[in-house]
Amino acid sequence: MADQTEQQILAADAATLHKMGYAQELSRRMHGFSNFAVSFSIICILAGGITSFQVGFSTGGGLTAIVGWIVGCTFALIVGLSMAQIASAYPTAGGLYHWSSILGGRAWGWITAWFNLLGLIFVISSVNVGVYNLGVGLILNNIFGINTSAWGFEQQTIAVIGITVAQGLLNHFGIRTTTKLIDFSGVLILVIAVLLTGVMLFGIQHFDFSRLVTFTNYSGDAGGGVVPHASSPFYLFLLALLYPLYTVTGFDGSAHTSEETVDARRNVPRGILNAIIWSAVFGLAMAGAFVLAMPDQAKAAAAGGNVIFNLMASLTVPDWIKDVLYVGIVLANFLCALAGVTSTSRMVYAFSRDGGLPGSKWLKQVNETHRSPVYAIWFTVVLSIASTLYSPAFAALAAGCAMFLYISYAMPILAGLFAEGKTWTEFGPFRLGFLSKPLALITSIGGVIIIYIGTRPPNDVLDSYLIGLLGLMAIIWFGIARTRFPGPPIGAAAVAARAAEIAAEEAALRGSPD
Repeated sequence: MADQTEQQILAADAATLHKMGYAQELSRRMHGFSNFAVSFSIICILAGGITSFQVGFSTGGGLTAIVGWIVGCTFALIVGLSMAQIASAYPTAGGLYHWSSILGGRAWGWITAWFNLLGLIFVISSVNVGVYNLGVGLILNNIFGINTSAWGFEQQTIAVIGITVAQGLLNHFGIRTTTKLIDFSGVLILVIAVLLTGVMLFGIQHFDFSRLVTFTNYSGDAGGGVVPHASSPFYLFLLALLYPLYTVTGFDGSAHTSEETVDARRNVPRGILNAIIWSAVFGLAMAGAFVLAMPDQAKAAAAGGNVIFNLMASLTVPDWIKDVLYVGIVLANFLCALAGVTSTSRMVYAFSRDGGLPGSKWLKQVNETHRSPVYAIWFTVVLSIASTLYSPAFAALAAGCAMFLYISYAMPILAGLFAEGKTWTEFGPFRLGFLSKPLALITSIGGVIIIYIGTRPPNDVLDSYLIGLLGLMAIIWFGIARTRFPGPPIGAAAVAARAAEIAAEEAALRGSPD
């Protein structure tokens, strides 16, 4: 009976996809936990929660790290609620791009796709640079005692290439292996986060909880030069929001794996929201433990990016526990970027099947043996490696990731604000009701604020990124894409015209192993 029920759900999932004009090419092997684990793994509080902690602390001490975390995660949840409602209505791998096209038009969807793609690429590249930095600092230095002081950009590049290619290979060989690893990642993050928080608190002799709500200006040299000196507490608080906004992002991964998720209209919204909520709660506990465990806050701030390394090295626990933490943190970061490759490649695949990328003929293909979009996977690998060559600084990659992704999140939500009740009349099981438009408005305003803080020093290099990107988009759209980019099939006539093509695509894959 259970098998029969799941077959009925799978048939309903395929019918929903057909109604939007797409074939069921990818293999639906992911259930609710796996869909949650994709977003939870990409968020990965052991990635951004550690590597970007200094940004939150070096702006205004405990207050900007802790209160900033709460404010940033609350905003992420508001965005997630609005995204979950749209994902429940339109559960496709294209996610944000597809939603924007339906709700805001073909050009709006095309622009959304490019912001989303860049943000996702920056997720992978920034996390993999973090894998290298954490691997060197925690494992090579602390466990094996290797002196890496002479290492530089060349060693980082070689390591990032190897790490990213390994993630590409794992994704290449199908969703079955990748899903198991991502499921494991979800559990690993929780276990290591709890262990890390516990050992941090274990060594504290006197708990000074006032630290958590005390503002101290550590900008400039006092904070290790992580952020430029500024005298305005409000401005510094805004900069500190990059800490939670970079960490709690990538939850569109649940949407991009919609076509591989059973009962997607229900499980995708749950995956998005649960990933944000659990990350916010455990990340807050971890950040609080970091602040409370510092023997000297001023020295910790002045250490710059080494604050977490120094804290962990000074832990009063057996060495084997430290080693478990070191390895667990690095492995969690590797699996975070692995999930990022999964999410991004599905976005590339979906955008390409609508003719949105150069080489779409290849990028939209699904391997018959592994039932995965192998060309899209390797396209993702190459782009993410290239972004680390052009922008090797972790801070710029992290800020770019937060800014571009949240812009892409806000765009379909803004379109939905105006379309709801007019052109947008079909909804899924997850509804926000009277909260829908107020939350969409908050998301849209927040997107503008993120652009502001994402382009302030030390990340002002992103000014040129954003201006150049907008200029390039305008040239490509008006010069080529406006007449050649068909966009997703929208409307009964466009969907009906694809019926024969959908049947042929599914017939070609029917019976193939997955």
